[in-house]
Amino acid sequence: MRVKRGLAAHRRHKKFLDAAKGFRGARHRLYRTAREAVERSMQNSFEGRKHRKRDFRQLWILRINAGARLSGLSYSRFMHGLKVAGITLDRKVLADLAVFHKDDFAALVEKAKASLN
Repeated sequence: MRVKRGLAAHRRHKKFLDAAKGFRGARHRLYRTAREAVERSMQNSFEGRKHRKRDFRQLWILRINAGARLSGLSYSRFMHGLKVAGITLDRKVLADLAVFHKDDFAALVEKAKASLN
């Protein structure tokens, strides 16, 4: 008996065309261009998930540095002071304190300064 693959091909094509929803022009209409666009977008998504981790860490360090410098301490000396003082807060929490709870962050900076002396 002859096996026709129309349904399988249609489902395979539909999978890519559905994934290309929202793309402009031929990239959401034509199977081949849609497949290429979707594959590239998946590569970009994969890479983006790696970049997001770097970008947030960079942002946190920037915010901590700005907050520490308001109290006359550089980022590296502040982090070293925290380590010596035995305060283990991650950069995400420290950045949040530096932006939204300036008084608490200033108290941390003072503790770091005291532990350096």
